[in-house]
Amino acid sequence: MPEFPTLDHESLSSAVYGALCDALMQGRFQPHDRLKIRELAEQFGTSVTPIRDAILKLANDEAIIFRSPRDIRIPAMSESRYREIRAIRVRLEGLAAETAAQEATRADIEALETILRENEAAIAAGDRLKGTELNQAFHFMLPKIAGLPVLNNILRRLWLQMGPLIADSYLGGGRAMIDHHYPVVEALKRHDPAAASMAIVDDILLGGKPILEKVERSREPRSARG
Repeated sequence: MPEFPTLDHESLSSAVYGALCDALMQGRFQPHDRLKIRELAEQFGTSVTPIRDAILKLANDEAIIFRSPRDIRIPAMSESRYREIRAIRVRLEGLAAETAAQEATRADIEALETILRENEAAIAAGDRLKGTELNQAFHFMLPKIAGLPVLNNILRRLWLQMGPLIADSYLGGGRAMIDHHYPVVEALKRHDPAAASMAIVDDILLGGKPILEKVERSREPRSARG
């Protein structure tokens, strides 16, 4: 975690919130993980106040569950919620890919290819943390290339909730977690909006099958439901 020892209170709270958002989207936490305010304060080199402020914002974002200062957790995701977020991502990330295909430069393509090479290395090394970070970077390159900052901000909130779940499924998903990124890049090279949109949708739906399967396996048995 980064440290922010010299910022004023408002800037510090904003910086801590941003860093925790990045950590969630990049899969540095997994479902059911418990967040401890004092431990986070030590990691960030701050007092507990900006950590508590950031935690409350994340609870408002529905990215964490704040039951009490001693019981703050990364939530598990229900199947219905996963399917809803997935349906929204299909539309929004499809738009990002479609627009990116019209705007992508040689430098943009090279940046995506670099992410893919590094992701291949992370998967080969069994590095879940690096792999999930690079996966998130690939997806967020698309609205950046497209020049759609409002869309990027909307996706950030969805990924706050999705990041821990993707991280929990990443190594088990194997090649499915990266294979569909290659057609996205090829479509951008051809400046083919329809193919780019279809490729990212395939990544979310087909590449995301291991994630859905994990959510389905974690469902509570009917006999245990109230």
